[in-house]
Amino acid sequence: MSTLQLSLIVIGLLILAAVMAYNAWVTRQSTSRKAAQREITTPASADNSQRIEPVLDGSDGEGVAPSLEAGDTVPPLPTAPQADKRLRLDPLIDVIAPLALDAVVSGDAVLAALPRSRRVGTKPFAVEGLNTATDEWEVPRAGQRYQALQAGVQLANRAGALNDIEFSEYVVKTQAFADVLGATPEFPDMREEVARARELDQFASTHDAQLGFMLRARRAAWSPGYVTQSAARLGFVPGALPGRMVLPGEVDSAPILSLQFDTQAALAEDPEQSALREVSLSLDVAHVARSERPYQRMREAAAELATAMDGVVTDDNGQPLAQELMDRIGADLEGLYDALDAHDLSAGSPQARRLFS
Repeated sequence: MSTLQLSLIVIGLLILAAVMAYNAWVTRQSTSRKAAQREITTPASADNSQRIEPVLDGSDGEGVAPSLEAGDTVPPLPTAPQADKRLRLDPLIDVIAPLALDAVVSGDAVLAALPRSRRVGTKPFAVEGLNTATDEWEVPRAGQRYQALQAGVQLANRAGALNDIEFSEYVVKTQAFADVLGATPEFPDMREEVARARELDQFASTHDAQLGFMLRARRAAWSPGYVTQSAARLGFVPGALPGRMVLPGEVDSAPILSLQFDTQAALAEDPEQSALREVSLSLDVAHVARSERPYQRMREAAAELATAMDGVVTDDNGQPLAQELMDRIGADLEGLYDALDAHDLSAGSPQARRLFS
């Protein structure tokens, strides 16, 4: 065999090896990134039924995203804490009608007389009692005694302002409740309350902000388990719905950020075979106190997830979010926080959470 023939054979073998290596690389890149194969356990006492609910420089660089190795330590996935959802009537955002009583009534009697529906149209309806023992207003409880009652309906929420029909329904419902207990309600003027509702709704409409980032895969898609483990490293915990995770607050128990991916992928028989190309990260501004630094933590979480998962943070249209734009949004949010504070509707307060719901 001549030297030329031997050289051609060696070159052919090298080319074949290069092609095989390239095909293996392409296959690996087109396969969804999957979670590390290990058992993730939660404390035995955890009750799952009680679960609640950018790369900022806009670069498209081709950095290699790290994958989860079998030896990595992934924290257990606790469940999100539930916020206190008990209603507190407030003259700022509620129509309130006092109910005069001839005598002290028991909490059991009040509970038995409450209407089945706790809504008036699209607005929450509630009754509170003045506890004879604590001398404080509270949601009626069995075994307690009350010297006075009051019924209220919310003036506005994201469904709009209280209207004439809803106010009339509120009066009818309250009167029927009062008749059962022998109480006498005192209703405010409908015209004044409806006008107040419109004014509050106008303010809420111009000061409502819900921010959202999209985290999109640069190359390889992600499996739901890979997304879950990556988010868990940053403190996210499972939410109430499949495909949703939340980041609990440091000051308050309520979640401050929400991470969402395709529900169908999360419910698939074998979720690890699902391929996700994007996940969303959202912040409901009025629901989170400024002291939690929600926007800063949203940016940090987005940037860290983008780095860990080889993704890029974009807007809803797929445009990368630049640092300058993110800074401007932050400055606008400070003005929004100031406006809410000035109207006694500070972000994260019970009143703000009810109004912007």
